[in-house]
Amino acid sequence: MKIAILSCFYPYRGGIAQFNANLFEELGREHDVRAFNFRRQYPDFLFPGKTQYVSPEDEAVPIEAQALLDTANPFTWCRTARQIRRWGPDLLLVRYWMSWFAPSLGHVARHMAPGCKVIGILDNVIPHERHWFDAPLTRLFLRQLDGAVTLCEEVSRDLLALRKDIPHTVLPHPIYTHFGPRLPREEAERLLGLPAGRRTLLFFGLIREYKGLDILLRAFDLLDDRYQLLIAGEPYGSFEKYQRLIDGGRAPADVHVFPDYIRDSEVKRYFSAADLTVLPYRSATQSGISSVSTHFGVPMVVTDVGGLEETVGRRGTGIVCKEGTPACVAEAIGRYFDDAQLRQRLEEGIQAEKERLSWSRFAHDLTAFAGSLTS
Repeated sequence: MKIAILSCFYPYRGGIAQFNANLFEELGREHDVRAFNFRRQYPDFLFPGKTQYVSPEDEAVPIEAQALLDTANPFTWCRTARQIRRWGPDLLLVRYWMSWFAPSLGHVARHMAPGCKVIGILDNVIPHERHWFDAPLTRLFLRQLDGAVTLCEEVSRDLLALRKDIPHTVLPHPIYTHFGPRLPREEAERLLGLPAGRRTLLFFGLIREYKGLDILLRAFDLLDDRYQLLIAGEPYGSFEKYQRLIDGGRAPADVHVFPDYIRDSEVKRYFSAADLTVLPYRSATQSGISSVSTHFGVPMVVTDVGGLEETVGRRGTGIVCKEGTPACVAEAIGRYFDDAQLRQRLEEGIQAEKERLSWSRFAHDLTAFAGSLTS
């Protein structure tokens, strides 16, 4: 099968580009696959981080891709559709995670040849930070699809609320393996300059309002001096309010902040030093961070929002807080360390997930779903 993927690839950085690189390589084992990239993903005013692009130190997977689509320039939408159509794919895969992409991606999808199936892989249907125009724009995009793949049931419910008749399937987020094996804990602590022998909590990934770092900082103040907190990730916006919470908290010296984008080769340091990953999100669909944490064998404490109960709680890889409060998060953290049987169950659950969520299975199920779609 000839498969085109339209999304962000190298030199863009971040979890979606990493996902696309893994999927491209896995599909390429059995199919003829071509990557079509953005020329411009977002205008700068829509991107609050430092940069959208990899640096020489990031060591991202350099997938060869044609950079065609500028989401803010309609002339490139037509050119992108022509280029993909000229290659003649049997299947076009389009990643979708926010309504900004609806006009450009919808235009390309609408102008594929009649024999080309178009499937959207939907990270979100409605984004975490909502706007009044999200639903109408997303409806326009969804009308151009022959089918949709979501990564959790929560997103499927959002999908059906906007287009009830769309063929769809849920394929859980595979486990990231490209970060390499876990390091010895002592080595990871030395590389990060962390005190040894502490109960180490990890908050990892881009720091955005909906991810609830402030909830975790307040929860940390409820814990005793056996704990330390490791914060690793680039802030989207100001870090000032979090720094005030750290400085005014119980033990500022026990909070270790690495406020930068973490390149692939260094991700293992943070998870190898951690006992527990904490995701105190205010809203969520699925989380790519949970996939990384599972790869490194680190259990999680998460809040009961979006698909986290489904992808963490039901799978036995972490503890779900029924309330997104500092007290509930602190109680769950303490329960993990105090209950040896619970730790054993989570360890077993993580191992089972590592065996279940392979990229080969995801690619197989994705192409099987594509084959089930009628013309």
